[in-house]
Amino acid sequence: MKKKFRFKRIIFIAALLYVSYVLIGTQISIAKINSEIKVKNQELSKAKDKNLKLQDEIKMSKTDAYIEKLARERLQMIKEGETPVINKK
Repeated sequence: MKKKFRFKRIIFIAALLYVSYVLIGTQISIAKINSEIKVKNQELSKAKDKNLKLQDEIKMSKTDAYIEKLARERLQMIKEGETPVINKK
């Protein structure tokens, strides 16, 4: 009778260890996936912000004021009658 009791106890302990091992492994996997989700959500948020900025820039690029601003800044153009100011940096 003692051998059967020991055998059942060993099987119970082995099953308990196996279940613990599986649960711990699952928890580790869940933690990794949650951290990846967090990183991907941050990347998505940054991409959405960049997308909004680019859409605003596209809307602005169609206006005459934006084209004039670019011509003044990049091409250093001036209107007739204006005095150019050179900023040495």
